[in-house]
Amino acid sequence: MPGSDTAPAELARGELIADLRRLIESSRQRAASAVNVELVALYWSIGRRVHAEILGGERADYGAEIVATVSRELTLAYGRGFTAKAVWRMVQCAQAFPEVEGVRVLATRLTWSHLVELLPLERPLQREFYAEMCRLEGWSVRVLRERIAGMLYERTALSREPEETVRAELGRLRGEGDLAPAMVLKDPYLLDFLGLPASFSEADLEAAVLRELEAFLVELGGGFCFVERQKRMSIGDDDYYLDLLFYHRRLRRLVAVELKLGRFTAQDKGQVELYLRWLDRHERLPGEGPPMAILLCASRNAEQVELLELDASGIHVAEYLTVLPPRDVLEERLRASYRAAERAIEDGTPDK
Repeated sequence: MPGSDTAPAELARGELIADLRRLIESSRQRAASAVNVELVALYWSIGRRVHAEILGGERADYGAEIVATVSRELTLAYGRGFTAKAVWRMVQCAQAFPEVEGVRVLATRLTWSHLVELLPLERPLQREFYAEMCRLEGWSVRVLRERIAGMLYERTALSREPEETVRAELGRLRGEGDLAPAMVLKDPYLLDFLGLPASFSEADLEAAVLRELEAFLVELGGGFCFVERQKRMSIGDDDYYLDLLFYHRRLRRLVAVELKLGRFTAQDKGQVELYLRWLDRHERLPGEGPPMAILLCASRNAEQVELLELDASGIHVAEYLTVLPPRDVLEERLRASYRAAERAIEDGTPDK
């Protein structure tokens, strides 16, 4: 038949075009990435050179004078992008990130706009955490801004560790992509999106979480996948039910989530440990880490949690807030938590 070879020929041409499109898109992505790296490195280099000039000045107003001159001359020569505000940001970037090679590594995933969002952060480890998590999870500028505004780092378990521990964990994340559980676990969790009334039951809380599962996953953090609700666990003649079961892809661990309406008690530890041991025996797959648990409660006694040494059992106790407090209230609450953690570290008993 004259047209018998038409279909295979069209299929072959379709595959050819698809292959060429993949080559073009891949090349464009690599080119865009290379351009971004060089642009960010350029801005860093300009900032470093201007900063060195400012340090050599003797007058207090010398910095503003130099930046104004640089801005005017570069704008005349190269057009937009060199306003005085932009040049100051370049200077701040060189101060915040002392090594250009580190900036180049970040620029493979982060744009200049990402780095600008990081510049107002005062603590180096805080800034490094957001930079590395942004690089790892591919946050957009908008998401990065939301994470900073939501005080993600300040709410992580990592932020309450000694600086040496934080620095070491960030180094492992940067060098090996090894994400520590302390970077994932938070306290408190902000659940204001659930829209719960002033009075609600545990059933209402669970139903609201399932209804707003997408938002709940965002609050849990990147890498969490929902597995099951009311997970049935048969132990002898008794049946137990876990509220929510998740899996974390990067940690490669099952994560049990228990929702508690009231205050955390020592008895809660035994129940959650039972769940974890059952999951370890019946649900854990080869290559996975041991299951861990997040016990969300309305309130907790920090000293009681510390004495129970829950971290050794893979249990993280955290409070949840169904109504978002004013930012200054949340900041003071977190500062109080830091102070408690610092006292525990000084006493040689890290806060959990």
